[in-house]
Amino acid sequence: MLQSFIIILREGFESFLLVAVILAYLRKSGQRRLAPAVYIAILSSIAASVGLAYILKNGVEEETWQRVLGVGVGSYVSQFFANESLREAVLGVIAIIMVGTLVIHMWRTGPRLKQEMHKRLSQVSEGSSNWMALLGVFLFTFLMMTREGMETALMMLQVREGSLLTGALLGIAAAGLLAWAWSRFSHLINIRRFFQVTGIFLLLFMVQVGIYSFHEFSEAGLLPNSDAIHAATEKFSPDGLYGKWFSLLLVAICGLWLLGAFVADRLKASRRNSMSLEQV
Repeated sequence: MLQSFIIILREGFESFLLVAVILAYLRKSGQRRLAPAVYIAILSSIAASVGLAYILKNGVEEETWQRVLGVGVGSYVSQFFANESLREAVLGVIAIIMVGTLVIHMWRTGPRLKQEMHKRLSQVSEGSSNWMALLGVFLFTFLMMTREGMETALMMLQVREGSLLTGALLGIAAAGLLAWAWSRFSHLINIRRFFQVTGIFLLLFMVQVGIYSFHEFSEAGLLPNSDAIHAATEKFSPDGLYGKWFSLLLVAICGLWLLGAFVADRLKASRRNSMSLEQV
């Protein structure tokens, strides 16, 4: 439950902020008429993300793949989804690449994210016609939200703990509450620290996913000495001797980092206050 809670909390809060930035820009720029495109894009992105999660989890019938991709490619894709170990290993690698690069990208561009979004929104919302502006805002919102949704879907597929749905629902509720608190008391909430600590959690979670994907590749028989590797990594699987403690280790590391960051911030504030008093 803990992993799904933190994943949904971060991704949900990030999505709430993206929507808030888009709607605030439209309101301040006098383009409220474009707001319906935002809401339609949100619903469309949710549907696309849920559909992707279902396909990745369950696959579809081989005949459907053959009609869409052709007989040869369709049969190969269907066999891929039928091999559960191989499917989970490959999806784990994709999740590692996607989540890792996006977290690092957010760390680098986070301080400029609002300005960059305003710049792109200005470009797409000032179309030559109302329809072009609606389409531009729709596509911009849809792509931004679908990216979040697909990232969430890939990560949730890697969660191997019980009470996943409960953790997800609690995460959505907490994300909504945090978004509301941010809108009312943003000067009291250190959003930078929130994204830093949850980013660290996701990167450490990707380490766990990497170990699990390696385990699944060996179970699928794709590695040299797969049987020996599978037996050696069994202890690090989600239900293994060491793997079942990994979630607590993630929280402990993030908690220690947050405590250290809090102490560092207090020391910096105290040093600035001392310098101000000396100048007086």
